[in-house]
Amino acid sequence: MQDQENRYLRMTPLLNGDSPEISALVRERGWRGLSEHDRIGAAYDFVRNEIRFGYNFDDAIPATRVLADGYGQCNTKATLLMAILRALGIPCRLHGFTIRKSLQRGIVPELVYPIAPENIVHTWVEVRLDGRWIDLEGFIVDDDVLKALQRRFAARSDSLCAYGVGTDCLSAPGVEWAGKETYIQKTGINQDFGLYDDPDTFYLTHGQDLGWFRGLLFRYIIRRWMNRRVEAMRGGDIPHIPARPKNEGSRHMTRLEEAK
Repeated sequence: MQDQENRYLRMTPLLNGDSPEISALVRERGWRGLSEHDRIGAAYDFVRNEIRFGYNFDDAIPATRVLADGYGQCNTKATLLMAILRALGIPCRLHGFTIRKSLQRGIVPELVYPIAPENIVHTWVEVRLDGRWIDLEGFIVDDDVLKALQRRFAARSDSLCAYGVGTDCLSAPGVEWAGKETYIQKTGINQDFGLYDDPDTFYLTHGQDLGWFRGLLFRYIIRRWMNRRVEAMRGGDIPHIPARPKNEGSRHMTRLEEAK
């Protein structure tokens, strides 16, 4: 039983929650003095809003690199959240998936959208509280981006699968920590890879295979372009999505092509 407990608290090269940077963060915020419920909430809120939504150099980077960047997406934010949770003595694990690339439309520029992978590696964190596992995914998109999308699509269907969001309830997606599951990209999922003790193990078999050419384009050009578009969205400038390609049949894209 002790070994099973340790596997969900173990530090790894990616989950470097014992680093000076994360140790200092935890100490300065006074999180260790909180209840278990509130420790989870403090770590979750920090990653959700103080680490902005954006695209890092790679998925498989250490938690301290995400903290230093000050931004992240589903996979990198999940790594940071897990590292902080484990530093706080909170058992957690990783759940791996893929999502349809249509969830990234509006962020991936249309010029390069056709060469984006059809299936994008995606993860969320599962945390144990009071003997049960709770899914946490709502930390990915920060409030400024979410509120900008809510204002832009206030008069339309609550269903949205684009701009980094996949939800059937955009007006009230329930991303705040309240001791229960949170989701913000769940409706884009199309493949389930199952549970992993840590991201290090997950990325050994499920890293995003871009190939060398697309990999260079993404790391040095496309992701920077995407980050500029996310920053514009944060300020209320939501990119137009043209009529969807015929081979994209997601029901969640309904009426998005009408957006001006």
